[in-house]
Amino acid sequence: MESNRNREVLKLALPIIGGMVSQNLLNLADAWMVGSLGPSALAATGLANFLNFMAVAAITGISPAVQAIAARRAGEGRIGETAVSLNGGLMLSLMIGIPLTVIFILLAPAIFRAMNNDPAVVEQGTEYLQWRLVAVAAIGMNFSFRGYWSAMKMTRIYMITLIDMHILNVIFSYSLIHGLFGLPAMGVKGAGIGTTMAIMVGTAIYFWMASRHAKPNGFLERLPTGIEFRSLLKLGLPSAIQQLLFAGGFTVLFWIIGHIGTAELAVSNVLVTISLTAVLPGIGFGIAAATLCGQALGRGDAVDAKRWAWDVYRVSLWLFVPLAAIMLLFPSPVLSLFVHGDAMLIEIGRLPLQMVGINILLDALGLIMMQALLGVGASRLVMIVAVGLQWLVFLPVAYLLGPVYSMGLMSIWIAMGIYRLLQTVIFTRAWQREGWTHLKV
Repeated sequence: MESNRNREVLKLALPIIGGMVSQNLLNLADAWMVGSLGPSALAATGLANFLNFMAVAAITGISPAVQAIAARRAGEGRIGETAVSLNGGLMLSLMIGIPLTVIFILLAPAIFRAMNNDPAVVEQGTEYLQWRLVAVAAIGMNFSFRGYWSAMKMTRIYMITLIDMHILNVIFSYSLIHGLFGLPAMGVKGAGIGTTMAIMVGTAIYFWMASRHAKPNGFLERLPTGIEFRSLLKLGLPSAIQQLLFAGGFTVLFWIIGHIGTAELAVSNVLVTISLTAVLPGIGFGIAAATLCGQALGRGDAVDAKRWAWDVYRVSLWLFVPLAAIMLLFPSPVLSLFVHGDAMLIEIGRLPLQMVGINILLDALGLIMMQALLGVGASRLVMIVAVGLQWLVFLPVAYLLGPVYSMGLMSIWIAMGIYRLLQTVIFTRAWQREGWTHLKV
């Protein structure tokens, strides 16, 4: 019985993880491709990526709501209604994404000047960010598709589409950065154009796949009713606010680190990107837990729903233990992949990267419990805990440790580890207390 559950977890989680890891390769690939252009280019893309993350966060927060509703309907046996929440997510992505694109493109120069005082970082980062912002609505739709494919246990479609997208990203961006195939050498701007092109191709693939596989379930057949739409907003808005403030928090973190120095900002771009890539499997396993727990609640089996979250974490350790070991034992070789042998940058980032390795096992538990709570409809609780710890605890402490008391980059990463540990403890306790078993979606 246990082996069957393990196989169920892996069958659902591994394609999600593969897709999510490839998704973060958008930023990793850009960091690698522009790394040869110097620290200013690396710092510019790092700051721009998080400003872009903040711009799209409100839309990506719709994905857990789409997944929670679709998974619950599948568990209830109402298969023909499972794509209705997807239709609502796609509509919201367009309604929110297009105005956000226009507003943020116009504000991008002023935002960058407020965030950094290095003229080279501001110039390169503004162009890169503006091109990334063109794809805001497309990113929102892609995340809505992710929620639906995950809820329906069709994660292989998600994985294959994202892998195709990111192969195209490398081809498009590298060619435009360096001027291959007769194209102009556009530097950092070329990376932004190439990434946006790849994202939009991915959206087109998702629509094509949904027209083949989700039509019987209501895809593009009807929009949610008033009650269904309110349910989507009730679950999606807290998640969207959490994602927005989470992204905004990292943007503030980059502003804090930027007051320490450009070298520290460049290293932090690499460190944060590596960190987010390393925890993506935790989010991927968590999305699997959200589907398994949501469907179990749809069947009326709260005991099984509770058990699934712990089963998922147990299986995840086979991946997280090796990841932690790599960061603990080989920090310098990992960093050298992105800073191209710059000894000073490697030395700055070595101990913080090891700190990430120390924290990753418990952070994975927190991420899985967070996604499980989202999957059963506890998005308001997740928002309050995640936002409160980040904005009321971590960021004020990081500002004091960095610009005020000049304690260096390592002190900020220690504070981050403590904040993530507290989040894990709270989410795990909330899961064990079972207050989520009575939530309706």
